[in-house]
Amino acid sequence: MEKEECISQWHKTRDSSIVRNRKVFPSPEQTHQSPITPESKIKQDDTPITPESKIKQDDTPCSNGSSGDFSARGSADSPNQLLLIVVTGLSFATRLYKITEPPHVCWDETHFGKMGSYYINRTFFFDVHPPLGKMLIALAGYMTGYDGTFPFVKPGDKYEHHNYWGMRGFCAMLGSFLPIFAYLIVQELSRSHTAALITAALLIFDTGCITISQYILLDPILMFFIMAAVLGMVKFNQQSSRPFTAPWWLWLVLCGAALAGALGVKFVGLFVILLVGLNTAGDLWRILGDLSLSLVDVAKHFLARVVGLILLPLFLYVLVFAVHFALLNKSGPGDGFFSSTFQSRLIGNNLYNVSMPEYLAYGSTITVKNLRIAGGYLHSHWHLYPEGVGAKQQQVTAYLHKDYNNMWLVHKPDNDTQSQTPDLVRHGDIIRLEHKETTRNLHSHLHQAPLTKKHFQVTGYGINGTGDTNDLWQVEVCGGRRGDLVKVLRSKVRFLHKATGCVLYSSGKTLPKWGWEQVEVTCSPYLKETPSSQWNIEDHINPRLPNISLSLLKPNFLEILLESHIVMIRGNSGLKPKDNEMNSKPWHWPINYQGLRFSGVNETEYRVYLLGNPVVWWINLASLGLYLIMVAVSSIAIQRGISLQQKRLEHSDILTGGGGLLLLGWLLHYAPFYVMGRVLYYHHYFPAMLFSSMLTGVTLDTLLRNADLLLCQPYSDWLQRGGQMVLLFTVLHSFYMFHPLSYGMTGPLAHEPGSAMAGLKWMDSWEF
Repeated sequence: MEKEECISQWHKTRDSSIVRNRKVFPSPEQTHQSPITPESKIKQDDTPITPESKIKQDDTPCSNGSSGDFSARGSADSPNQLLLIVVTGLSFATRLYKITEPPHVCWDETHFGKMGSYYINRTFFFDVHPPLGKMLIALAGYMTGYDGTFPFVKPGDKYEHHNYWGMRGFCAMLGSFLPIFAYLIVQELSRSHTAALITAALLIFDTGCITISQYILLDPILMFFIMAAVLGMVKFNQQSSRPFTAPWWLWLVLCGAALAGALGVKFVGLFVILLVGLNTAGDLWRILGDLSLSLVDVAKHFLARVVGLILLPLFLYVLVFAVHFALLNKSGPGDGFFSSTFQSRLIGNNLYNVSMPEYLAYGSTITVKNLRIAGGYLHSHWHLYPEGVGAKQQQVTAYLHKDYNNMWLVHKPDNDTQSQTPDLVRHGDIIRLEHKETTRNLHSHLHQAPLTKKHFQVTGYGINGTGDTNDLWQVEVCGGRRGDLVKVLRSKVRFLHKATGCVLYSSGKTLPKWGWEQVEVTCSPYLKETPSSQWNIEDHINPRLPNISLSLLKPNFLEILLESHIVMIRGNSGLKPKDNEMNSKPWHWPINYQGLRFSGVNETEYRVYLLGNPVVWWINLASLGLYLIMVAVSSIAIQRGISLQQKRLEHSDILTGGGGLLLLGWLLHYAPFYVMGRVLYYHHYFPAMLFSSMLTGVTLDTLLRNADLLLCQPYSDWLQRGGQMVLLFTVLHSFYMFHPLSYGMTGPLAHEPGSAMAGLKWMDSWEF
């Protein structure tokens, strides 16, 4: 009897549960993503999800029901492939369209196109960025028939018959991969094709991303490697359940190679290295806590990441410089930025394969080179300082190029007749330097320097060796002791003025036209050793001394690698705005405050203006705030113990996991610019913009997928689809309105009637 009552009660419970569950209409999204049995429905609606129930649901075979959303995984492979093909086609079409227009030099093509020519001609040059990007540009030009003869003098110069399209096309092709990589990254992080499609649409139809990809610039190359590294990192994370398999190693190695590529193009690549490093540290911390792994297994994981993410990138990065130094073996415009020993390895340089005395001596004719970046050679000429600029005596400057007026004679203080064997100059000796052309002595006194007012003026004084005690200088070898000899090329030397106690100094400041726009030389009362106060003897002529071949003094590879990095870092920190060009501030960038003029200033010129699609950029900005709100609400709900459906938990995991990684990427590529001392430009934000767009795709997709919190079925599905369509239409329409910024325009300006951009200058700071 009790058994029959139990059976009857079970039937009643089952019937009531069926009736209750008939009130729940699973969305197409739920049908695909979370296949539901009657038992799991009860758990989903009435009880919190336990880990056991989550595992059970994850193992349930996927339903084959229809879906109006692209977030399905198992049966949606074909739609996913179709979407990827569409994304690829649109991305390449928008970047390669009108790639040869305008047929003249635009913006920084004058720098990077010229550097491509230097590689083809094997001429040494200096740039503040590592060489990989320029090497790839040169390779693309060489492979497409460019012969390296176009001078790239200034923006606006016509290319005429030169094959420039290959270099532009190469940059555009790499830029075309950015939406594709973003699509794949977001798809992995969000498990939603819709989120990936939103992200791809934002990047495909962003006018700024198109413009910066269509010209001979480093930015598309840099962003290609950044996104490739992030894709490799995400794909590698997906292989965590299959360690040390071929796909696991493949994505680890590809990630490491992309890190080397990013750093090899610009030092900004350090930011993505930091992102991958933080992700790897978290991954290793998780592995360390996995008690199913032995310490040997943990050590294997650690060593694999050291090899793939540290040693391999380091090897490839050094290899890039090895190729760079091997290619650029001829003397060129970059010689003066590097040390004399560095220059001695360049064919055509006056120091290449020459012989000269090894140690400085009295009676020698020398040139003296400052060790700071663009410090120049100690120089003088017949011109005097003008009225009101210290004493009206002969100018002494620093000149960046080799010149006869850089030659100086080394004398003893008393002009004593030299013996048959000249005395060598030693640390602590007092000398007098006579300018060979004008026969005036290097002199200083207590008058103010022309530009650096806290320093003393340096002049040329006296004639034919006559002067006064203000012409005497004490030689000091940096790191040396009294009696040490002064070595040509290798010794770092300071010249201390005996009368005032100041030190000979190159300020790096450019003198006005009366100083022929050469570099100011002063005598600094601040005696701290810096490259500005350090000099070396470069040319050295003394027929009474034995010569040695400078080939014996050539630096090895590690020495020139270290020197090149020191010069690049100093050059980066010393960058200043170009003439008639305003630099921007980091807070300007996310709001799209001001763009950059790539080409043209008037009605008759072909105008191209780098400005992000304002609708896309402002959606990204709003989504950053929306993301933080959604994460806060989700975290509070979980913390308060509110029972959430499986779908809500998955969305919360995506927001905090995948979204958090993208937010970190945005911060790492944006926040450091607030503390940088160098000049900043709008285009520096574009790597961060990629992460912001990916985060927007994840955020908006998650928001729309939770439309059933506001409306019941089927209205929530309608709202979700409607929101997706409105978003896509808005992005497409804004691209249609602003596309002339990227593809060029002529005729009236935006504030004039009949302009292609009439009514679209929404901010006064925009300059089109």
